[in-house]
Amino acid sequence: MQHKEAILSSYKRITPYIHNTPVLTSEGLNAIAGANLYFKCENFQKMGAFKMRGALNAVLQLSDVQKSRGVVTHSSGNFAQAVSLAAKQIGISAHIVMPENAPQVKKDAVLAYGGKITLCASTIEAREVATENIIKEIGATFIHPSNDLDVIYGNATACYELIEEHDYLDFIVAPVGGGGLLAGTALSASLFGRNCKAFGGEPIEVNDAYRSLKSGKIESNNTTNTIADGLRTQLGDINFPIIREFVEEIVCVEEVEILEAMKLIYQRLKIVVEPSSAVALAAILKNKKHFSNKSIGIIISGGNVDLKSLPF
Repeated sequence: MQHKEAILSSYKRITPYIHNTPVLTSEGLNAIAGANLYFKCENFQKMGAFKMRGALNAVLQLSDVQKSRGVVTHSSGNFAQAVSLAAKQIGISAHIVMPENAPQVKKDAVLAYGGKITLCASTIEAREVATENIIKEIGATFIHPSNDLDVIYGNATACYELIEEHDYLDFIVAPVGGGGLLAGTALSASLFGRNCKAFGGEPIEVNDAYRSLKSGKIESNNTTNTIADGLRTQLGDINFPIIREFVEEIVCVEEVEILEAMKLIYQRLKIVVEPSSAVALAAILKNKKHFSNKSIGIIISGGNVDLKSLPF
């Protein structure tokens, strides 16, 4: 019951600050997939992604002393924006470590939300060193983008809302990168659904989560060569056990399949989504036989794209 109560408490905590995002359907996409699809559109969430939920849930639970010292995180984009806006909403400072090659549109958004950016090299080691320096210097509280229970519980509220609206779903599919969204989605699917199973979608170019489920230990990637830039990170020791227990399967998809799914969402749903968001639909289309005639929830993770560099 610990997880269930924590998700419900998180939802109550963050509800005043978030949008209950719409669920869209498309007869055309249903026909293509051979299933009934329900898209939970977190691209309409504040700051444009589901990550607002987890960031808020973590920030709102800080002590007064912690609030006075601010927060710090490392992120290439969406979590950076989420922490910046969450901190702004409760009047504390946010320090964001970002790789130098992060999209300019995401850097601009962090600054617009009041975040203070520290740039570093595009490696995990560089991010961690820069973050540690900020913690030592000002005592800011670190919030991990995906490997943090409060963040996971906040993320879980997107799936919880979806199930509250459509309580007959057979499956719910979410993209997986760092694992925070998939872990939260899987918890809500298991705890609030009616025999509802969670699946992950992952680019084959960065399929560490798929390999981790197979091997039973956290695997790493040797490349970040995927258009789904939000999914280039890897699982953590907090979210991986949840994913192992509650996720049915992770489906790997090719880059061309991600692009095709992204185009379909633009054409059929008429909404702007990130490549990472299209991975879940791509996973369903790749495994049509398995998902045939089922009712399936899809978490559209975000819509923060640079319109000057769309991949089609």
